[in-house]
Parts: sequence; C-alpha cells; structure tokens
Amino acid sequence: MNENLFASFIAPTILGLPAAVLIILFPPLLIPTSKYLINNRLITTQQWLIKLTSKQMMTMHNTKGRTWSLMLVSLIIFIATTNLLGLLPHSFTPTTQLSMNLAMAIPLWAGAVIMGFRSKIKNALAHFLPQGTPTPLIPMLVIIETISLFIQPMALAVRLTANITAGHLLMHLIGSATLAMSTINLPSTLIIFTILILLTILEIAVALIQAYVFTLLVSLYLHDNT
Repeated sequence: MNENLFASFIAPTILGLPAAVLIILFPPLLIPTSKYLINNRLITTQQWLIKLTSKQMMTMHNTKGRTWSLMLVSLIIFIATTNLLGLLPHSFTPTTQLSMNLAMAIPLWAGAVIMGFRSKIKNALAHFLPQGTPTPLIPMLVIIETISLFIQPMALAVRLTANITAGHLLMHLIGSATLAMSTINLPSTLIIFTILILLTILEIAVALIQAYVFTLLVSLYLHDNT
C-alpha cells in the first residue's frame, strides 16, 4: 500500500536509457499483415474496420483533405493499440505523457492550419471575425478567436492525457482496495472485484473511444482548412 500512486506513469528506463522510444515503436509490430491472396479472418476483420473508420472520417473531406487518409488511419491505430497495451499489468502507456500527446497534436494541427492559409486564406481569416460583428467588439473577438485557435492542439493533448490517466488511477485505486479487503471481508472483496472487472471493460472502451475522438478532431480541423 506504500507504492507510489503515480509510479506507473514514470517513463521507464533500461540501463539508465529511456525506453519510451522502444515502447512507442512496439505497437505497430502487433498489427498483422498478410502475404497471401486470400486473407484469414483476423486480417479480413482488421481491413473491414480500417475501411469503415476511414470511410466515416473521410466522407466530409474534399480531394485535398483525403490525401491525409493514410496518416489519420495510422494515427487512430497507433493511439488505440498504445492505449490498449497500457491496460496490461506492469506496462507503460505513452499516451499518459502530455509531452507525447502534444508531439502528436501540434504538428497535425499546424499542418492543417498552414494548409488552410495556403489554399483558402480568405476563409481562414474569416474565422477570426464572424459576420455581422459590431465594430466595437471586433478587436476583442479577433483576440478571442486567435487564442481559441492556438488552444486547439493543447485541448487535444490534455483531453487524451486526462482521460487515460484518470482511468488508470481509478483502476489502481480499486485494485489496491480489492487487495486490501481480501484479508478482511470476502463478500466486500467480491463486490469490489466485480466493480474492477466492469471498470476494466469500460477502460477498454475508453481507450478505443479516445483514439477515435483524437483522430476525429484532427479530421475536423483539417476539414475546416481545406
């Protein structure tokens, strides 16, 4: 019970060297590929899910926006596999690190905004000043819209970090309570253990939903700028 509550969020090291890079590169190795003409059920299901997700996110985009389809599909697969692997015991979840989430959010957001200024500069500038704004409010609205624009990547990263971190902390607390109650009261232990199982199922859903939400918001930012 004296274990540090945040010990699982500390970036691991091997012989004093950070192992986060190896952990980040590990999830893509779990994605199965096929060299045969006829795929098995796992590959077929995987391809169906990828096509379904890609179709849902790319329907609203024009031709220029659809050039990002490979990047967005790769992003959602990476975040989902990373989140799911982080639910395993004694594992490390890179998406609990705000620095990594910012490293994903800022370049994607910046690329979408720069594309908007390059292709549709008038529409991009029009977002800073809604139509029909009273003249005295123009300076204030421009400042507010500028701040809201630069907050977008921070909101992306903080949302993903907070949701994944909160779930892991709650699982840690309930797991510790289950272990502590096992020697005191067996019926209470069974109840808490049932809650832990339900929470684990919920966290699996949250891991997939957060990957989808992160990618969908990047897709919406792209749609607004293409």
